[in-house]
Amino acid sequence: MLTLHLLKEKREYVLERLQVKQFKQLELVDRVLELDGQRRQTQQLFDATQAEMNQISKQIGQLIKEGKNQEAQNARQQTAQLKESLKELSDKLASIEKELENTLVLLPNLPHPSVPAGKTAEDNVVVRTGGNLPQLPQEALPHWDLAKKYQIIDFELGVKLTGAGFPVYLGKGAKLQRALISFFLDEAQKAGYIEVMPPLMVNEDSGFGTGQLPDKEGQMYHVTADNFYLIPTAEVPVTNIYRDVILEANELPIKNTAYTPCFRREAGSYGKDVRGLNRLHQFDKVEIVQIQHPDHSYQALEEMVAHVESLVNKLELPYRIVKLCGGDMSFASALTYDFEVYAAAQQKWLEVSSVSNFETFQANRMKLRFRDPADKKTRLAHTLNGSALALPRIVAALLENNQSPKGIKIPQVLVPYCGFEYID
Repeated sequence: MLTLHLLKEKREYVLERLQVKQFKQLELVDRVLELDGQRRQTQQLFDATQAEMNQISKQIGQLIKEGKNQEAQNARQQTAQLKESLKELSDKLASIEKELENTLVLLPNLPHPSVPAGKTAEDNVVVRTGGNLPQLPQEALPHWDLAKKYQIIDFELGVKLTGAGFPVYLGKGAKLQRALISFFLDEAQKAGYIEVMPPLMVNEDSGFGTGQLPDKEGQMYHVTADNFYLIPTAEVPVTNIYRDVILEANELPIKNTAYTPCFRREAGSYGKDVRGLNRLHQFDKVEIVQIQHPDHSYQALEEMVAHVESLVNKLELPYRIVKLCGGDMSFASALTYDFEVYAAAQQKWLEVSSVSNFETFQANRMKLRFRDPADKKTRLAHTLNGSALALPRIVAALLENNQSPKGIKIPQVLVPYCGFEYID
């Protein structure tokens, strides 16, 4: 959530950055400022009325002592009227504050000055590439055919049990899933991340804190009886661990990692891009999260990008890193790098990770602060997260790129985790 201070002090800058993010409801900025003005005026009138009532109340006892009973009675009537005015002002103030907050949360985070202008993924900027594109024979199969051939993933069985987008992993396919999860967690722990095992459902406050609510409620599975939401990513519960927390500066940075299943409705997704593992409603992911000092968050972002890059390198996958343009960024992000790996049989790039800095946007919603040792005042922290990594498209690329007459070759780094060198 943007701060009122920023909107008041840098209105033109806010409007300019929101346009980079292709945000159309710019009038909301002035509505927020208008409501803030009404709130301050109403608060001032409330305070003045309260002070007047307190002053008159103090006079009543003295008037009675002096035998001025009629004046005391008039004073009582006056305080009763002022009390009624206070009730009206209090209700008005509450109404204004609610509308102010409801309007403020509709504004997305501002993109960092380095974010390129653009409207769609076509306008994203490739930062760098790595690895070698595999040369496959003409009879090479896409991963959904390989999954059936080697009996490692059953998409039809998932439809029977639940529906489309809920695959069942079998045999060496299930072992490969566990191997990747363990590998990603071990690598995160080597990089200084402390593992967390969070709940897979969160309440509304948690969804609001990280920006999924009210922006993406239609993309989350809602457990209506208890008003819980199945998590779309471990970012939500892990970051919310620090909701309503004041940290000491020497506790920063905080680095957490978590493996969780993730659940996304993916409403509106259809066509060839959803085939096989390309787009699922339930999938596994290892997430990395940092709570950072504002002075160091962009250095931390680059370190997180380097960490994810090391993972795809160790998996021997061809990849590219793209900086998202304003129009392709998430609601809460200030700067995002996406990782894409190349799936050779499909001849397409598949997104496998987003690494983002949210600056103070999530922290302001969560009231996550740290105490500055210089002046003992509290400041908003910066939050960051990244997929390290999401499994489905990693598996798709591994299967397609490593197919051979002998079977599917497992990357060397995974062999100790899998216990086999080929899926055959």
